Amino acid sequence: MIQLFVPGRLCLFGEHTDWAGHYRTMNADIKAGAAIVTGIEQGIYAEVEKSSSFEMTSVAPQIKDIWSDFSCRMKEDDLKAVAKSGSFFCYCAGVASYMLEWYKVGGVRIRITAMTLPMKSGLSSSAAICVLVARAFNLLYKLNLNTLGEMNIAYLGELRTSSRCGRLDQACAFGVKPNLMTFDGDEIEVKSLNVKCTLHWVFADLCAEKDTIKILSDLNKSYPFASTEAEQNLHKALGEWNQETVKRAIDYMATGDAEALGSLMTETEELFERYVTPFSDALIAPKLQSVLRDPQIQPLVYGGKGVGSHGDGSVQFLAKDAECQQQLIDYLNAQGMKAYPLTLHPVHTVRKAIIPVAGFGTRLYPATRALKKDFFPIPCPDGVVRPVILILLEELVKSGIEEICLVLGSMEERMQYEEFFERPLPEEHFKKLSPEAQEYESHILNIGKRLRYVYQHEKRGFGHAVYQAAEFAANEPVLLLLGDTLYHSTSNKPCALQLIEEYERYNQLMVSIHPIPLNEVSHYGILSGIWENKKQTVLNVSVMYEKPKSSYAEEFLGVRNAEGEKAYYSVFGQYVLTPEVFAQLENDIQQADAEDSEREIELTSALDAVRKKSGMMGVQLNGVMYDMGNPTALRRCVQHFSAGTSHSRF
Repeated sequence: MIQLFVPGRLCLFGEHTDWAGHYRTMNADIKAGAAIVTGIEQGIYAEVEKSSSFEMTSVAPQIKDIWSDFSCRMKEDDLKAVAKSGSFFCYCAGVASYMLEWYKVGGVRIRITAMTLPMKSGLSSSAAICVLVARAFNLLYKLNLNTLGEMNIAYLGELRTSSRCGRLDQACAFGVKPNLMTFDGDEIEVKSLNVKCTLHWVFADLCAEKDTIKILSDLNKSYPFASTEAEQNLHKALGEWNQETVKRAIDYMATGDAEALGSLMTETEELFERYVTPFSDALIAPKLQSVLRDPQIQPLVYGGKGVGSHGDGSVQFLAKDAECQQQLIDYLNAQGMKAYPLTLHPVHTVRKAIIPVAGFGTRLYPATRALKKDFFPIPCPDGVVRPVILILLEELVKSGIEEICLVLGSMEERMQYEEFFERPLPEEHFKKLSPEAQEYESHILNIGKRLRYVYQHEKRGFGHAVYQAAEFAANEPVLLLLGDTLYHSTSNKPCALQLIEEYERYNQLMVSIHPIPLNEVSHYGILSGIWENKKQTVLNVSVMYEKPKSSYAEEFLGVRNAEGEKAYYSVFGQYVLTPEVFAQLENDIQQADAEDSEREIELTSALDAVRKKSGMMGVQLNGVMYDMGNPTALRRCVQHFSAGTSHSRF
């Protein structure tokens, strides 16, 4: 049994531009649609499992008065008949019929456990249930659909009903985070957005009348070609003017300018009233305008606007802070509306990193009797010979990392790092250095100020070593690098910075990945899944398999690359670990201790457990990794890293 949560969605900017942008297939002069859409905190909770039929049941107290359990045979005609019936379960049946027709799946049983999402309030409750059904089939039958695929099937399934849903409604598939959606004809693109500061939204059901069907029918009459100046302005309002509005909104969210963002909401509402509302009587919204202009509300907010198709459906405001947010909710509820909070938190940027260096380096014995392998000298492309650990630390500093934790094997080892990074050279040596080298000496000492140390006194596996830095991580996302691996970026950004920037887009457990030849997969942990973006650089990981046989990998673990060929991916050696990983490692350690077990605590098993609960992304970086943990790899590293070339992955 799998537990799922799908939120409702709120369109912050760009309403109506999804269908307007679709008309580019008929009129190339129409500008692409753009909308900022976010999942909300309210949604649908469910447990799903395989079944011989399609079943929907509920124990959610929030919908007990309108719910009666539903069951239908997994027969295409039966499901399509329910979809066309207009019944309570028509949306669910529409998606199920699409799944059956195109993927030949069996049935599912969906048990709604909680429903906190208000219905018929412009928050896409119908889209949420469609996404829930699509995701249930996807996960239970291992269809390997990415999030965009689930969203598209939810949309196509809802179209099999009498609903005329928009393409942005199913944005709830992407969870509770803001996304930019662009609509260019039949093409849809979704990008996660950064939020710099906490934003306190309030949205409310106006509990008035709204005729969405009439609104859409009236507006569509002016497409695909504008025949009057007013219609030209309508196209601009939903096209180029909207694109500029959305661009400004993205900038304000990224810089944390909440006041400007609120003012933009008010400005956008005024533009809508002037250029869009005149095209439909159903858009005349006295209650919406009254609430937006309410003098009791103005001191609490930076701005406000309509929601969804507009009209007297719902309203949204950007409150000034958490206290104003609650006051506004209380006030709107007292006025007979149904108000809800939506708090968008900034994604924690990664400012800490961990490098485990506790290993002895057995494969490089006897050199490691004299020198830890992370102090082995490596000639660099700029002609400077650096120890491995300095190369790694410089990459972290260039990537914006503020604190770095080294996991050591003992307190005695710490002396080597303190000697190198914290104690200045003796004066007699310092004077012999060139001015450039003397300046570089200060650079090394400054890096030393960022270092922290923890110890792995028991050798209980890599996961156990990483867990020693749990207190250092302090419930923040943290970058993990391997102590015996170097990275050469083939772009103008260090590999670590590339990974951090992807984490800030997706806010999920993240690992870097790179392709492995099929004849070498048995030496590595292989990750498989579905590409999350069109560039095929971000993989939504659905399988982690340790050292598979090549025959098994070829049949089950291949991922189609841009050339349509099967490729096989392993970890590149950099990770962004979320707090859930440390919680899982702690659980694994406690369980092993309770069993009096000496088994090693592996990071891979903890990552896979977190992946199953909340997902994992694999990211292809523009770069090359060099393992230097054995003599052959070390020789390759020195040869290629020093030349700044990328002839080898290892």
